[in-house]
Amino acid sequence: MLRVDQAGEYGATRIYAGQLAVMGQRSADARAIARMADQEARHRAVFDRMTAERGVRPTALQPLWNVAGFALGAATALIGPKAAMACTAAIETEIDRHYREQIEQIGDGDPELSATIEEFRAEEVEHRDAAIAAGAEQAPAYPLLSGAIRLGCRIAIGLSRHI
Repeated sequence: MLRVDQAGEYGATRIYAGQLAVMGQRSADARAIARMADQEARHRAVFDRMTAERGVRPTALQPLWNVAGFALGAATALIGPKAAMACTAAIETEIDRHYREQIEQIGDGDPELSATIEEFRAEEVEHRDAAIAAGAEQAPAYPLLSGAIRLGCRIAIGLSRHI
């Protein structure tokens, strides 16, 4: 679980870095993305610490997530702010589902991890809701864009579990 969660938060920081590289920092959308990026960086730092403390090997795919995340962020930002928000909404929808499944799997077995995931899940839901409020669903070809990003997210989760 920690390997996947750390990889996901790493990927999120790279997506936001790609978006901000294209959008800059001045627009309201960019400022919202920068706030989300700060939270993702905090999530990653916590999972980095937990993986080190618990002796969990990070995914060997991190170099791929570095490039793929930045490219996804930059590409969606190039389409426009609503597409950047569509990316956030799609990913956070999958992360909400993923974190809920993990919380169910953990049960009472690891209160620290469960509480951490629950806290971060709530923030990911806030990101999704903010992205939708910012017009994510008005992005060009939203159903196709969202579906492709969600599928990619599920694939990344599956690969990070094993590699």
